[in-house]
Amino acid sequence: MPLTLADTLPTDANEREYLWTLNFGPQHPATHTTLRIVLTLDGEKVIDALPHIGYLHSGFEKLGEHLDFNQYVTIVDRMNYISPVANEIAWHHAVEKLLGIELTPRCKYLRTIFAELMRLHDHLLNVGTAALDLGAFTAFLYGFQQRENIYDLVEYASGQRFHASYTRVGGVLFDVNNAWVDRVRKFVKSMPATIQEIDKLLTRNRIFIDRTKGIGVLTKEDAINYGATGPIARASGVVRDLRKDEPYLAYNELDFKVICAEGGDCYARFLVRMHEMAESLKIIEQALENIPEGPVNIDAVSDMVLPAKPAVYRSIEGLIQHFEVLMPNRGYEVPCEELYAATEAPNGELGFYLVADGKHRAYRARTRPPSYIHFALFPHMIRGYQLSDVVAVLGSINIIAAELDR
Repeated sequence: MPLTLADTLPTDANEREYLWTLNFGPQHPATHTTLRIVLTLDGEKVIDALPHIGYLHSGFEKLGEHLDFNQYVTIVDRMNYISPVANEIAWHHAVEKLLGIELTPRCKYLRTIFAELMRLHDHLLNVGTAALDLGAFTAFLYGFQQRENIYDLVEYASGQRFHASYTRVGGVLFDVNNAWVDRVRKFVKSMPATIQEIDKLLTRNRIFIDRTKGIGVLTKEDAINYGATGPIARASGVVRDLRKDEPYLAYNELDFKVICAEGGDCYARFLVRMHEMAESLKIIEQALENIPEGPVNIDAVSDMVLPAKPAVYRSIEGLIQHFEVLMPNRGYEVPCEELYAATEAPNGELGFYLVADGKHRAYRARTRPPSYIHFALFPHMIRGYQLSDVVAVLGSINIIAAELDR
């Protein structure tokens, strides 16, 4: 049961004089040079923790007021830089809701495949580094090999390996060909072996279990009250997944399970991510076999969609369309509205609150990132545990610093 600050503070005034203050990070390897936590310790027992942010502030939200709805995709890429295309999908999901755009069936399936590839990419890093922070190195290497394969798939489709900038208002940058589909099929066949290897290394590993089971417990009630989402909430028994509860893209046409657990500890969060990877493979496999034919962008002559680059370079019609979309106060109309839209990103609910004033860029682009919410949970989850448990709890909530400061 998580402890409150009052539970952990010594009752005797003289004992409080012996409390230690320890800076954990940003230099510590487990904080990746971007997180700082000021710990209050009674010996090696954590009495309190104060997370500090501000080590990776890039002004992402302010940039949303200066870049148009297509240009801003290069910025959201860099928020959760472990699953960048998932950020793009969430951003353009909100923009398309604002503009009343219905995607083509092929685009919905293609974005769904990319969203699940990003979930695999993010979870592989998390389970690998969570074990690495506790001293287990091999699982980290197995995960990174498959992450390289996912990078190859992203590069083949978009032309960029890391920050793909692949989605556009009303569609995507390029359609994929049969060779890319075959590559994804090959990846889907090879991935289960990696999951099994990581499972054999960690799931029944006595040291790993001792370091994670019963550590950093988050109850179901607290997960709901503190606004936890994604694997962290589901590991505490909260049955909440936007892919099921508020379906978007092609998820309502695909068969998959919402993975939940009841432990609410670091070990439960690890298991949820492991099983979610298997479900992601099922989703990708179904989407690949049922991906519709047809265009990936809405009407090619629409004044909302950027034309393909060859059309811009080789035809006057393409050049005019490109000009109309990008020039301020030209082309499509933007309603003066406010709305919130969210997707189920790998770490939880990733939402954008948009305020539009009729221009081709947002008046306000507020982000609801899962890492910011979950980092605020950290003091509640670590109180009463040992100093050595800090890396286990921090690794289990998978904080991405660029989502903290924005």
